[in-house]
Amino acid sequence: MPASSRLASLAVLFLLWFFWGTNWVVTKIGLAEASAFQLALGRTLLALITLAAIMVASGRSLRPTPLWPTFWLGLTQTAGFVLLTNLALVAGGAGKVSVLCYTMPFWTLLLARLWLHERLAWPQWLGVLLAFAGLMLMLILEPWALGSSWLSDLLAIAGGLVWALSVIVAKKLRLAHRVDTLGLTFWQMMWGTVPLVLLAPFFPGQPLTLSWTLVGVLLFSGVLAGGLGWWMWMTLLARLSAGMAGLNILAIPAVAVLMAWLWLGEHPSSSEAAGMGLIALALLLLSLYTVWRDRSC
Repeated sequence: MPASSRLASLAVLFLLWFFWGTNWVVTKIGLAEASAFQLALGRTLLALITLAAIMVASGRSLRPTPLWPTFWLGLTQTAGFVLLTNLALVAGGAGKVSVLCYTMPFWTLLLARLWLHERLAWPQWLGVLLAFAGLMLMLILEPWALGSSWLSDLLAIAGGLVWALSVIVAKKLRLAHRVDTLGLTFWQMMWGTVPLVLLAPFFPGQPLTLSWTLVGVLLFSGVLAGGLGWWMWMTLLARLSAGMAGLNILAIPAVAVLMAWLWLGEHPSSSEAAGMGLIALALLLLSLYTVWRDRSC
Protein backbone atom coordinates (compact mmCIF):
# COMPACT_ATOMS: atom_id res chain seq x y z
CA MET A 1 0.00 0.00 0.00
CA PRO A 2 1.46 3.44 -0.93
CA ALA A 3 2.48 5.77 1.88
CA SER A 4 -0.33 8.20 1.05
CA SER A 5 -2.93 5.41 1.30
CA ARG A 6 -1.49 4.24 4.63
CA LEU A 7 -1.67 7.78 6.00
CA ALA A 8 -5.25 8.14 4.76
CA SER A 9 -6.23 4.83 6.39
CA LEU A 10 -4.57 5.90 9.64
CA ALA A 11 -6.44 9.21 9.60
CA VAL A 12 -9.75 7.40 8.98
CA LEU A 13 -8.96 4.99 11.82
CA PHE A 14 -8.23 7.78 14.31
CA LEU A 15 -11.44 9.58 13.30
CA LEU A 16 -13.43 6.39 13.79
CA TRP A 17 -11.93 5.88 17.26
CA PHE A 18 -12.86 9.45 18.15
CA PHE A 19 -16.40 9.32 16.69
CA TRP A 20 -17.40 5.96 18.17
CA GLY A 21 -15.55 6.39 21.47
CA THR A 22 -16.79 9.94 22.10
CA ASN A 23 -20.34 9.07 21.05
CA TRP A 24 -20.93 7.35 24.41
CA VAL A 25 -20.26 10.63 26.21
CA VAL A 26 -22.21 12.69 23.67
CA THR A 27 -25.23 10.40 24.04
CA LYS A 28 -25.01 10.65 27.84
CA ILE A 29 -25.15 14.45 27.51
CA GLY A 30 -28.04 14.22 25.06
CA LEU A 31 -30.15 12.26 27.55
CA ALA A 32 -30.54 15.47 29.54
CA GLU A 33 -32.29 16.97 26.50
CA ALA A 34 -34.36 14.01 25.25
CA SER A 35 -35.53 10.57 26.32
CA ALA A 36 -33.57 7.45 25.44
CA PHE A 37 -36.23 6.52 22.88
CA GLN A 38 -36.33 9.96 21.25
CA LEU A 39 -32.55 10.05 21.02
CA ALA A 40 -32.40 6.54 19.53
CA LEU A 41 -34.96 7.43 16.87
CA GLY A 42 -33.34 10.77 15.99
CA ARG A 43 -29.87 9.23 15.77
CA THR A 44 -31.05 6.36 13.58
CA LEU A 45 -32.96 8.59 11.17
CA LEU A 46 -29.99 10.91 10.68
CA ALA A 47 -27.61 7.97 10.24
CA LEU A 48 -29.98 6.49 7.66
CA ILE A 49 -30.12 9.76 5.70
CA THR A 50 -26.32 10.07 5.82
CA LEU A 51 -25.81 6.51 4.56
CA ALA A 52 -28.33 7.08 1.77
CA ALA A 53 -26.42 10.19 0.68
CA ILE A 54 -23.12 8.27 0.72
CA MET A 55 -24.57 5.45 -1.36
CA VAL A 56 -26.07 7.82 -3.95
CA ALA A 57 -22.85 9.87 -4.15
CA SER A 58 -20.75 6.73 -4.64
CA GLY A 59 -23.08 5.35 -7.30
CA ARG A 60 -24.06 2.26 -5.30
CA SER A 61 -27.30 0.44 -5.94
CA LEU A 62 -30.16 1.03 -3.48
CA ARG A 63 -31.66 -2.35 -4.33
CA PRO A 64 -33.01 -3.99 -1.14
CA THR A 65 -31.13 -6.88 0.43
CA PRO A 66 -32.99 -10.14 1.37
CA LEU A 67 -36.03 -9.10 3.41
CA TRP A 68 -36.30 -11.27 6.50
CA PRO A 69 -32.60 -11.73 7.31
CA THR A 70 -32.09 -7.97 6.89
CA PHE A 71 -35.14 -7.26 9.05
CA TRP A 72 -33.81 -9.41 11.90
CA LEU A 73 -30.41 -7.79 11.51
CA GLY A 74 -32.01 -4.34 11.78
CA LEU A 75 -34.08 -5.39 14.77
CA THR A 76 -30.95 -6.47 16.67
CA GLN A 77 -28.10 -4.29 15.40
CA THR A 78 -30.03 -1.02 15.07
CA ALA A 79 -33.28 -0.97 17.08
CA GLY A 80 -32.22 -3.29 19.90
CA PHE A 81 -28.62 -2.20 20.34
CA VAL A 82 -29.21 1.56 20.10
CA LEU A 83 -32.24 1.55 22.40
CA LEU A 84 -30.68 -0.73 25.03
CA THR A 85 -27.44 1.25 25.18
CA ASN A 86 -29.31 4.55 25.40
CA LEU A 87 -31.41 3.18 28.28
CA ALA A 88 -28.23 1.93 29.97
CA LEU A 89 -26.72 5.41 29.75
CA VAL A 90 -29.70 6.97 31.56
CA ALA A 91 -28.39 5.77 34.94
CA GLY A 92 -24.93 4.41 34.09
CA GLY A 93 -21.60 6.05 33.43
CA ALA A 94 -20.58 6.39 29.78
CA GLY A 95 -17.22 4.69 30.26
CA LYS A 96 -18.56 1.70 32.16
CA VAL A 97 -21.51 1.20 29.80
CA SER A 98 -19.20 1.23 26.77
CA VAL A 99 -16.93 -1.43 28.29
CA LEU A 100 -19.89 -3.66 29.20
CA CYS A 101 -21.29 -3.34 25.67
CA TYR A 102 -17.93 -4.30 24.20
CA THR A 103 -18.24 -7.74 25.74
CA MET A 104 -19.96 -8.39 22.39
CA PRO A 105 -17.05 -10.45 20.91
CA PHE A 106 -17.29 -12.97 23.76
CA TRP A 107 -21.05 -13.41 23.46
CA THR A 108 -20.46 -13.82 19.71
CA LEU A 109 -18.03 -16.69 20.31
CA LEU A 110 -20.49 -18.50 22.57
CA LEU A 111 -23.46 -17.94 20.24
CA ALA A 112 -21.40 -19.07 17.23
CA ARG A 113 -20.51 -22.24 19.14
CA LEU A 114 -24.21 -22.83 19.86
CA TRP A 115 -25.85 -21.89 16.54
CA LEU A 116 -23.08 -22.11 13.94
CA HIS A 117 -21.25 -25.04 15.55
CA GLU A 118 -17.93 -23.20 15.40
CA ARG A 119 -15.26 -24.75 17.60
CA LEU A 120 -13.38 -22.51 20.02
CA ALA A 121 -9.62 -22.76 20.45
CA TRP A 122 -8.15 -22.57 23.94
CA PRO A 123 -7.11 -18.87 23.60
CA GLN A 124 -10.74 -18.04 22.80
CA TRP A 125 -11.99 -19.97 25.82
CA LEU A 126 -9.41 -18.16 27.94
CA GLY A 127 -10.65 -14.84 26.59
CA VAL A 128 -14.23 -15.75 27.48
CA LEU A 129 -13.20 -16.69 31.03
CA LEU A 130 -11.21 -13.47 31.48
CA ALA A 131 -14.17 -11.43 30.26
CA PHE A 132 -16.49 -13.28 32.63
CA ALA A 133 -14.12 -12.61 35.52
CA GLY A 134 -14.09 -8.94 34.55
CA LEU A 135 -17.89 -8.85 34.57
CA MET A 136 -17.97 -10.41 38.02
CA LEU A 137 -15.57 -7.77 39.34
CA MET A 138 -17.68 -4.98 37.89
CA LEU A 139 -21.08 -6.32 38.93
CA ILE A 140 -20.72 -8.41 42.08
CA LEU A 141 -17.60 -7.56 44.09
CA GLU A 142 -18.94 -4.22 45.35
CA PRO A 143 -22.72 -4.45 45.04
CA TRP A 144 -23.19 -1.75 47.68
CA ALA A 145 -21.34 0.73 45.46
CA LEU A 146 -23.59 0.12 42.46
CA GLY A 147 -26.74 1.71 43.90
CA SER A 148 -29.47 1.95 41.29
CA SER A 149 -27.03 1.39 38.40
CA TRP A 150 -27.47 -2.40 38.48
CA LEU A 151 -30.25 -2.07 35.91
CA SER A 152 -27.98 0.07 33.74
CA ASP A 153 -25.30 -2.63 33.91
CA LEU A 154 -27.76 -5.33 32.85
CA LEU A 155 -29.05 -3.18 29.98
CA ALA A 156 -25.47 -2.54 28.80
CA ILE A 157 -24.68 -6.26 28.86
CA ALA A 158 -27.97 -6.93 27.04
CA GLY A 159 -26.85 -4.38 24.44
CA GLY A 160 -23.65 -6.34 23.91
CA LEU A 161 -25.62 -9.59 23.70
CA VAL A 162 -28.05 -8.16 21.13
CA TRP A 163 -25.09 -6.84 19.15
CA ALA A 164 -23.60 -10.36 19.20
CA LEU A 165 -26.92 -11.79 17.98
CA SER A 166 -26.76 -9.38 15.05
CA VAL A 167 -23.30 -10.74 14.17
CA ILE A 168 -24.71 -14.28 14.03
CA VAL A 169 -27.63 -13.11 11.87
CA ALA A 170 -25.19 -11.32 9.54
CA LYS A 171 -22.97 -14.42 9.28
CA LYS A 172 -25.92 -16.65 8.38
CA LEU A 173 -27.15 -14.07 5.87
CA ARG A 174 -23.76 -13.95 4.15
CA LEU A 175 -23.61 -17.74 3.98
CA ALA A 176 -26.91 -17.76 2.07
CA HIS A 177 -26.69 -14.54 0.04
CA ARG A 178 -24.11 -12.37 -1.67
CA VAL A 179 -24.66 -8.75 -0.59
CA ASP A 180 -22.87 -5.41 -0.68
CA THR A 181 -21.72 -4.59 2.86
CA LEU A 182 -22.62 -0.90 2.77
CA GLY A 183 -25.96 -1.68 1.12
CA LEU A 184 -26.69 -4.23 3.84
CA THR A 185 -25.80 -1.67 6.50
CA PHE A 186 -28.21 0.83 4.95
CA TRP A 187 -31.12 -1.59 4.62
CA GLN A 188 -30.73 -3.14 8.07
CA MET A 189 -30.78 0.40 9.47
CA MET A 190 -33.90 1.12 7.40
CA TRP A 191 -35.68 -1.92 8.87
CA GLY A 192 -34.32 -1.13 12.33
CA THR A 193 -35.93 2.29 12.15
CA VAL A 194 -39.40 0.82 11.54
CA PRO A 195 -40.00 -0.56 15.09
CA LEU A 196 -38.63 2.66 16.58
CA VAL A 197 -41.14 4.70 14.55
CA LEU A 198 -44.04 2.34 15.34
CA LEU A 199 -43.29 2.35 19.07
CA ALA A 200 -42.71 6.12 19.29
CA PRO A 201 -46.35 6.99 20.19
CA PHE A 202 -46.18 4.61 23.17
CA PHE A 203 -43.00 6.26 24.56
CA PRO A 204 -43.65 9.98 24.04
CA GLY A 205 -41.12 11.25 26.59
CA GLN A 206 -40.76 14.90 27.47
CA PRO A 207 -41.68 17.66 25.00
CA LEU A 208 -38.58 18.34 22.93
CA THR A 209 -36.96 21.76 22.92
CA LEU A 210 -34.60 22.11 19.96
CA SER A 211 -31.59 23.49 21.83
CA TRP A 212 -28.10 23.86 20.39
CA THR A 213 -26.98 21.04 22.67
CA LEU A 214 -29.60 18.64 21.30
CA VAL A 215 -28.84 19.63 17.70
CA GLY A 216 -25.12 19.05 18.30
CA VAL A 217 -25.77 15.69 19.97
CA LEU A 218 -27.99 14.48 17.12
CA LEU A 219 -25.59 15.64 14.42
CA PHE A 220 -22.60 14.02 16.14
CA SER A 221 -24.42 10.80 17.02
CA GLY A 222 -26.42 10.43 13.81
CA VAL A 223 -24.22 11.92 11.09
CA LEU A 224 -20.66 11.47 12.38
CA ALA A 225 -20.82 8.37 14.61
CA GLY A 226 -23.77 6.82 12.77
CA GLY A 227 -23.63 7.42 9.02
CA LEU A 228 -20.00 8.48 8.48
CA GLY A 229 -18.78 6.11 11.19
CA TRP A 230 -20.28 3.09 9.47
CA TRP A 231 -18.94 4.21 6.11
CA MET A 232 -15.43 4.58 7.56
CA TRP A 233 -15.68 1.18 9.22
CA MET A 234 -16.68 -0.45 5.92
CA THR A 235 -13.76 1.30 4.20
CA LEU A 236 -11.30 0.00 6.80
CA LEU A 237 -12.69 -3.53 6.65
CA ALA A 238 -11.79 -3.57 2.96
CA ARG A 239 -8.16 -2.83 3.87
CA LEU A 240 -7.67 -4.70 7.17
CA SER A 241 -7.74 -8.37 8.09
CA ALA A 242 -10.35 -9.57 10.58
CA GLY A 243 -7.67 -9.79 13.28
CA MET A 244 -6.42 -6.26 12.73
CA ALA A 245 -10.00 -4.99 12.73
CA GLY A 246 -10.51 -6.69 16.09
CA LEU A 247 -7.37 -5.08 17.47
CA ASN A 248 -8.61 -1.66 16.40
CA ILE A 249 -11.95 -2.20 18.16
CA LEU A 250 -9.93 -2.26 21.41
CA ALA A 251 -9.34 1.47 21.20
CA ILE A 252 -13.01 2.47 21.17
CA PRO A 253 -14.00 1.62 24.78
CA ALA A 254 -10.63 3.01 25.88
CA VAL A 255 -11.44 6.32 24.18
CA ALA A 256 -14.92 6.23 25.77
CA VAL A 257 -13.47 5.74 29.27
CA LEU A 258 -10.92 8.53 28.69
CA MET A 259 -13.51 10.97 27.34
CA ALA A 260 -15.93 10.15 30.17
CA TRP A 261 -13.15 10.96 32.66
CA LEU A 262 -12.12 14.20 30.93
CA TRP A 263 -15.60 15.44 29.98
CA LEU A 264 -17.91 14.06 32.68
CA GLY A 265 -15.46 13.52 35.54
CA GLU A 266 -16.28 9.80 35.80
CA HIS A 267 -13.93 7.84 38.08
CA PRO A 268 -14.41 4.05 38.15
CA SER A 269 -14.06 2.29 41.49
CA SER A 270 -11.11 -0.05 42.04
CA SER A 271 -13.21 -3.15 41.25
CA GLU A 272 -14.68 -1.52 38.14
CA ALA A 273 -11.20 -0.53 36.93
CA ALA A 274 -9.94 -4.08 37.53
CA GLY A 275 -12.94 -5.51 35.70
CA MET A 276 -12.42 -3.15 32.75
CA GLY A 277 -8.77 -4.20 32.66
CA LEU A 278 -9.67 -7.90 32.50
CA ILE A 279 -12.18 -7.32 29.70
CA ALA A 280 -9.58 -5.28 27.79
CA LEU A 281 -7.02 -8.07 28.29
CA ALA A 282 -9.55 -10.61 27.02
CA LEU A 283 -10.23 -8.49 23.92
CA LEU A 284 -6.48 -8.17 23.30
CA LEU A 285 -5.97 -11.93 23.64
CA LEU A 286 -8.83 -12.66 21.25
CA SER A 287 -7.60 -10.12 18.69
CA LEU A 288 -3.98 -11.34 18.80
CA TYR A 289 -5.15 -14.92 18.35
CA THR A 290 -7.20 -13.87 15.32
CA VAL A 291 -4.18 -12.05 13.83
CA TRP A 292 -2.02 -15.17 14.35
CA ARG A 293 -4.70 -17.42 12.82
CA ASP A 294 -5.10 -15.13 9.79
CA ARG A 295 -1.35 -15.18 9.13
CA SER A 296 -1.14 -18.94 9.59
CA CYS A 297 -3.84 -19.65 7.00
